Amino acid sequence: MTASIDLGFDAAVLCGGGSRRMGTDKALVEIDGTAMARRVALALEQAGSGTVLAIGGDRPALTALGLSVVSDRWPGEGPLGGLVTALTTPGAHDLVAVLSCDLVHPDPTEVTRLVAQLSASGRDAVIPRVDGRPQWLHGVWHRRVGGVLEAVFAAGERSMFGAVHGLEIDIVAVVDGHAYDDADRPSDLPDRH
Repeated sequence: MTASIDLGFDAAVLCGGGSRRMGTDKALVEIDGTAMARRVALALEQAGSGTVLAIGGDRPALTALGLSVVSDRWPGEGPLGGLVTALTTPGAHDLVAVLSCDLVHPDPTEVTRLVAQLSASGRDAVIPRVDGRPQWLHGVWHRRVGGVLEAVFAAGERSMFGAVHGLEIDIVAVVDGHAYDDADRPSDLPDRH
């Protein structure tokens, strides 16, 4: 079990989306006997999150996994709506770690690293960069940007990259990109023999 640090943050697991390439709800696909959404929530809890919410997805199935579910305010509108929902849902802390449900190897240590960096920097978000690409759905955000992102969303923006224009964001390299491996297709899943 990973030691947690007391930086005070809440967390959200994005569970919406059609999972078309997977062919079944990614949040509920099991790896080593545990649904992916639950695995991500456990990693966030081990990292020290005060609260972990599942955003969107199949409420009865996620609740049966022991997750607290908040309905995505804009289901079917893409991940930006899920992020806005996560950041505008009241919580105990200003910082919110937001991870997609489809991480294959969610890493509590990586979460605490990002939380610590955002806490120290005072910026709007810290986003990891893997293979030269920002991982917008695997970052830590300050709640104060929820309203800004909601206004951009209301104006019609659906792209994560377009929505964050003007925000102060640290995009950081990662040492081990496996913490950000995701599963979009069955072939992305680890061997489950």
